Amino acid sequence: MESTIILLITGIGAGVFSGMFGIGGGVIIVPILMVFFLFSPTEAVSTSLAALLLPVGIFAVISYYRNGLLDVRASAILAFGLLITTLIGSVIALNLPGETLKQVYGGFLLYMGWRFAEPRKFWAALRQHHPATPPPISEVAPDAVWYTILIVGLVAGVFSGMFGIGGGAIIVPALVGLLKYDQKRAVGTSLGALLPPVGLPAVINYYQADQLNLGAALPVAIGLAAGALIGARVAIALPSATVKRLYGVFLLGVGTWFIVQPLVEAALTR
Repeated sequence: MESTIILLITGIGAGVFSGMFGIGGGVIIVPILMVFFLFSPTEAVSTSLAALLLPVGIFAVISYYRNGLLDVRASAILAFGLLITTLIGSVIALNLPGETLKQVYGGFLLYMGWRFAEPRKFWAALRQHHPATPPPISEVAPDAVWYTILIVGLVAGVFSGMFGIGGGAIIVPALVGLLKYDQKRAVGTSLGALLPPVGLPAVINYYQADQLNLGAALPVAIGLAAGALIGARVAIALPSATVKRLYGVFLLGVGTWFIVQPLVEAALTR
C-alpha cells in the first residue's frame, strides 16, 4: 500500500512538470523508479512508457486548446513520427549499453537549458533592477514546415523509446528554437502529440523482453492525469518568458541527471 501511494505521488509530481513543460513525465518517473524502487533502467523506462499509454494529459490538452495554445496539425504529425520510431529506441535500449548516448543527450539538454534559462541575461536584468525583455516570437505557418515537424517527431520517438521520456524534452526545444513557436503553444502542441498511445510499439517490445511492471504503471498513470491539469493551469497563468526560463532550469536539472546517472547506477549495484 505504501509503495502504491509513493507511485501515485510520483505520478502527480511528474504530471505537474508534464502540464507545465509539455514533457511526458518520464524524466521524473524513471529516476525515481530506479533510485527508490531499485528498478533496472529498462524496467523503469518501460514502466514509464506504459503509464504514458493512457491519455493522461487529456485535461491539460483541453486547457491549452481552450486557450488557443494547441497546434492540432503539428501534434498529429509529431505523434505519427513518435509512433514510428519508439520501437527503434526500445531495441537500442535492450541491446546496447546506452551510457555514452545518455551522456550525449544530457549534454544536449544542458545546452538547451542554458539557452532557455538565459542566466546571464537574467543576472544582468537583476543588477539593473528591471526584467529582461524577451525578443518577440513569430509564429511559423505549419504548412511550410511539416517535414521539419515530422523529423522532430522521429528523433523524439527514438529518445522516447530509449529513455521513457515521452519525447517532449526534444519536441518543445525544437518547436521553440527551430520553428519559433511561443513557449506555451509549444508545450500545448507537445502534450497533444503525446496524447495518443505513441509508445505502444516500444511497450510491447519491453513486455516481450519481460521488462515491464504494469502494476507500477497504473498508479503512476492516475497521478499523471491529475498533476498534468495542475501544471497546465499554472503554465497558462504565467507569462511565456517565465515559463521558458523555468523550462530552461528544468532542462539543466534533467541534463545533469543523465550525465551523473551512470555514477548513481554504479553506486546502487555495489
